[in-house]
Amino acid sequence: MDTPKTGAGLAGVDIAVLAGGLGTRIRGVLGDTPKVLAPVGGRAFLGHLLDRLAAAGAQRVVLCLGHLADRVTGWLDANPAPPGLTVVCGIEPRPLGTAGALAHLRSSFHSDPVLVLNGDTFVDADLAAFRAAHGRSGAEASVLCVAVEDAARYGRVEIGADGRIQRFAEKQPGSGTINAGVYLFSAALLDRIVADGAVSLERDVLERAPPGTLNAHVTTGRFIDIGTPESLAAAADVIAPADGSS
Repeated sequence: MDTPKTGAGLAGVDIAVLAGGLGTRIRGVLGDTPKVLAPVGGRAFLGHLLDRLAAAGAQRVVLCLGHLADRVTGWLDANPAPPGLTVVCGIEPRPLGTAGALAHLRSSFHSDPVLVLNGDTFVDADLAAFRAAHGRSGAEASVLCVAVEDAARYGRVEIGADGRIQRFAEKQPGSGTINAGVYLFSAALLDRIVADGAVSLERDVLERAPPGTLNAHVTTGRFIDIGTPESLAAAADVIAPADGSS
């Protein structure tokens, strides 16, 4: 997930991986394989993700599962986590949405802040630097943003001179800065997500935040999400260079 500067960068930070979605756009390719287990470069995407989180100093990951959760737990039984990394599985009883999944598993997160990431997203960024920038910002939430050449699939993020997010704009073609699907949330914000009954992180939490309250941390590293057949096919070419294997 990142190219860490130091091995202790994420030590003490619980990590929530949102991996309970139905994956409807890619079901024709994956069938009954959950998106987080999609094959990328000869191994499950989750394997790449856990290895890189461990290399960044992560010690505890909570997988927020739902659709086809048994496939993921079975894969974990056959593929132990990297040394030093504990993986906990939480399963939603029904589709709850990205914010709803976090709310359902709120008691599983013990750190402040918590790193939250989409289970279908890869970004070659320094998460230790992201954590440090979040701490300096004083914000309740930070959004990892990435500059891409083609932002047509994604909503753009408009960032002020102070490094705070002014608004999330509509999808438009051309280059731009987008939300990379990686966040640092304070314990207080997680508690509010529970209290408010939020369903979608994007619509009910991020887009409703007053302008200037969310911190943005921008990277220019490699980025891909594996949510479409086309992006899944391209994922190995993005992840392998970031892993140093080509």
